[in-house]
Amino acid sequence: MRGHRRGASEGVRTDQDVSGRTRDACLGLSHQRIQPAAGFRHANRVSRYRTRRGLTALPALSPISAKAVHICVDMQKMFTPPMPWAVDWLPVILPQVERLVRRRPESTIFTRFIPARNPGEGQGQWKQYYEHWADMTIARAGKEVVDLLPELAVHIPPARVFDKPIYSPWLSGELAGVLQAEGVEEVIVSGGEADMCVLATLLGSIDLGYRTILAEDAICSASDEAYENILKLFTKRYSHHVEVVPVEAILESWH
Repeated sequence: MRGHRRGASEGVRTDQDVSGRTRDACLGLSHQRIQPAAGFRHANRVSRYRTRRGLTALPALSPISAKAVHICVDMQKMFTPPMPWAVDWLPVILPQVERLVRRRPESTIFTRFIPARNPGEGQGQWKQYYEHWADMTIARAGKEVVDLLPELAVHIPPARVFDKPIYSPWLSGELAGVLQAEGVEEVIVSGGEADMCVLATLLGSIDLGYRTILAEDAICSASDEAYENILKLFTKRYSHHVEVVPVEAILESWH
């Protein structure tokens, strides 16, 4: 998100406590609930985009396997107002993300971006990056900034957490190894930002051959233009690899 990243450890976990906080403490984080008007604007934005594409009816999806995994990307406190990396639309898409998580929490993997611990740490260009974003390192921002939003954290377990220091969750091979061991062939993607970590998650899923489903109304970006460009990219250029559909269509096909 927002051209940021690189930091600590990665791996699939059954809780979100890399910061040493208990799960109950994580759930106590304050989070500003969205205003209904904001959710309405997002729904209108998605509707306008679908109308421009000539898609006025709910798209039909072939059945989604019970083994499918929902990868929910970086729905973390650090990306909500008033943090420097805040994405205003992230709290707005939360209700749609919650709908997906509630359908099969045991099939949900939350990714979390873990920033560098100290300013100037990181490999290559990441070092320069964290010199610029020194205030978002763990040492300055605090360990709790990596926590998931409380509304999502309540689903852990059975939902799992995968920590990553970069945009992509696939680079280490660990996540792919877990999915392969579990016989997963289908991946549903939600979260943020559409043009950063969601993009990296989608491209990795494509490369690994998964049936990839993008929840168009459960992703967000700091830029409306970038959001629409991502939807356009995957509907026009990756139509053989990615199914771009609203949450409602996913829920109708995933039982």
